[in-house]
Amino acid sequence: MVKYKRIVLKVSGEALAGKEGFGIKPPVIADIAKEIKAVHDLGVQIAIVCGGGNIWRGETGAQMGMERAQADYMGMLATVMNGLALQDNLESLGVPTRVQTSIEMRQIAEPYIRRKAVRHLEKGRVVIFAGGTGNPYFSTDTTAALRAAEIDADVILMAKNGVDGVYNADPNKDQSATKFDSLTHMDIINKQLNVMDSTASTLSMDNDIPLVVFNLNEANNIKRVVEGENIGTTIQGRE
Repeated sequence: MVKYKRIVLKVSGEALAGKEGFGIKPPVIADIAKEIKAVHDLGVQIAIVCGGGNIWRGETGAQMGMERAQADYMGMLATVMNGLALQDNLESLGVPTRVQTSIEMRQIAEPYIRRKAVRHLEKGRVVIFAGGTGNPYFSTDTTAALRAAEIDADVILMAKNGVDGVYNADPNKDQSATKFDSLTHMDIINKQLNVMDSTASTLSMDNDIPLVVFNLNEANNIKRVVEGENIGTTIQGRE
């Protein structure tokens, strides 16, 4: 039995880059695809939101003097590249996959249509949401929260690169950092914990969508979360 029947998996761009932190590393993305296939084989409906930080960050472009909106649109294109790479790896494993983009580019992907996305999920296809929300100033974390609300997902799985949950400080810099097993959405906002941006947190809270933050780099972790094993940090409720 699985705990969650329809999930939104948020995969950061950095997770696709491996230890180098930049670009798409084929062995890394192949391993992620195998993990997703294992969950798909359980009959779970899977939607994926890819980040683009391994290729381009809008904030970085803005700091260089680029107009923020223009820089963000470049970041959206980076998420499409990641989505297509992940699609290719999933389909090589026999997993039917569709990429939907919030900015139309019909030669390579479908435009995002909510009812069509839900129909794909019901037919057992993995749906990859690329292009962010289609608007500048909104992160892919916000995209994950928005799409999860739109498709009525049971949970958002925040797959982190080398971090096994939410801590009160950066565990890579502070040896005394302590991990939370559970939190509320309001805790995330009030404590200003670096899980997702405030827009995404508020959207998740308002639509009562739970989050599970866990380490993507440990084998079978996605499957373990879906089956209800208590790993990482679970975020749900207001108080």
